Amino acid sequence: MRGRRLDQASILIVGVGALGCAAAEALAEAGVGRLTLMDPDRVERSNLHRQLLHRTADLGRLKVESAGEKLTARRPALRTTTLATRLDVNGEAILAEHDCTIDATDGIQTKFLVNDLAIRCGRPLVHGGILRFLGQLMTVIPGRSACYRCLFSEPPEEGDLPSCRDAGVLGSLAGTIGLLQAAEAIRLITGTGSLLSDRLLTYDALAGHWRQVRLRRNPRCAACGSAPRVSAPEPPADGGLAESSSNS
Repeated sequence: MRGRRLDQASILIVGVGALGCAAAEALAEAGVGRLTLMDPDRVERSNLHRQLLHRTADLGRLKVESAGEKLTARRPALRTTTLATRLDVNGEAILAEHDCTIDATDGIQTKFLVNDLAIRCGRPLVHGGILRFLGQLMTVIPGRSACYRCLFSEPPEEGDLPSCRDAGVLGSLAGTIGLLQAAEAIRLITGTGSLLSDRLLTYDALAGHWRQVRLRRNPRCAACGSAPRVSAPEPPADGGLAESSSNS
């Protein structure tokens, strides 16, 4: 992707919980021109220690409104769009309007949905995930790099994998991964540095260990392979952006 100025860039952030708050704040401070914040949930008291764009006075407010207000107060030149809605199978047009999408959600079904929509509209995706003390990050360049389904071909059965809502997460880990997502989006927009495409970066905060796993595009991938079979992604079974739930 040819580099361009950050103040001309448009980035969609799906999920305005801990990951999304960290990524949005970093991107705003870096001078990104436009941010679209997408999340249907409202601020709860248990969010406040890790979702750092929200304050006690914001309890009960829509997260997109709370976060958008803080960001524009700090960076008046920033153009923000708030979507208090859940990403669904019709969200392809929303992704297509932006230079890249940051997946700041936690629900596994939602992550497959974001990936499939990004592949279909040909827009880059910066994936991030957290659970307990573990974080991961990768970038998907449609048509060029491995996608999320190349790594995990199908979502697990409901209940097989716990979400942050069930298992909890280290709050500072969310901030770390969110900041890395922002940095990756900046590299992608400006065409500088080395992207985490065809690589999965993982961090074990308990062990203090970073690891990179080399990935390869799967020619039989249901989303980006030579004969894609995912033409209409299923909506999330849990209906949720679990990263923005009360215990994420």
